Amino acid sequence: MFIVNTIAKKHEVILKRGTIIRGKWHSNTYSVVRLLGSGTVGTVYLCTSKGRQVAVKISDQSLSMTAEVQALKTLRIGKVQDSGLGPYLLDVDDWQMNDGKIISFYAMEYVEGVSLRAFIQRHGTIWISSLLFQLLEQLERLHKIGYVFGDLKSDNIIITSNPPTVRLIDVGGMTKIGRSVKEYTNFFDRAYWRLGKRLAEPSYDLFAVTMVLLTVFYPRKFTRVGDSYSLLRKKVMQVRPLRIYAPVLLQSLAGTYRNSRAMRDDLYKRLTDDKHKRQKRSTKHSVMELILVVGCASIYYGVYTVLINL
Repeated sequence: MFIVNTIAKKHEVILKRGTIIRGKWHSNTYSVVRLLGSGTVGTVYLCTSKGRQVAVKISDQSLSMTAEVQALKTLRIGKVQDSGLGPYLLDVDDWQMNDGKIISFYAMEYVEGVSLRAFIQRHGTIWISSLLFQLLEQLERLHKIGYVFGDLKSDNIIITSNPPTVRLIDVGGMTKIGRSVKEYTNFFDRAYWRLGKRLAEPSYDLFAVTMVLLTVFYPRKFTRVGDSYSLLRKKVMQVRPLRIYAPVLLQSLAGTYRNSRAMRDDLYKRLTDDKHKRQKRSTKHSVMELILVVGCASIYYGVYTVLINL
């Protein structure tokens, strides 16, 4: 019923469907439904409790779990959870197993939705700008209370429906601004690409935003080869739906933006300018079409006049 898997530094707690998790102190019970995911700190299961679905994270690393719980409490105190930052914390307790071993767990809101890639594939690339604005707005709120998300990656982003909303989950990487990022994933980490320090500052998250977008079109990802910036620039430009955002995305990779607002404003300006250009082209084409129609009509009228006078 219980296994701790330390391969690849993962502490994976394996539980069977139907296993009952009972809190030692609060006596709340959770019935395991299925595995949701596992990482370096613990394992998350979909459970049922008191007639509703919840997500329960279990780990034998009590200190790391305490840090995550504190992060969720910070989001609540900072009044930013309503923006979609992190799931709501419901319960924190210990579970004493049959063999006497005690492991920590916390229960949180179960955020149901699909991955960013799945959503874009289903609804089209036209949604990229809306979701990107939402993501940047949420990061801005987090940065304002003095934290970066840290481990911002595709797996930690879920799109819920009605209306489509970006939700950030797994706050284990949340780090106070100015400190070293405590959790990261190579592909989304600018230090891995040698394009900046692994330091908790807004630009660290903004770099990851572009990498998240790239995974929508490069699901198998790719590795670091040669000049990282040139490689990432090439990857961005090869994706046609991303070209309109390219000037903004490339600046985020270069670390130009010091805060989310600057990137969001630049993105808005870019899209607005592009819209105006398209409207001008459309108007120009409409005028040309009108001239062509009028010209053809004039020629037709002239020929018709000549013919009836013969």
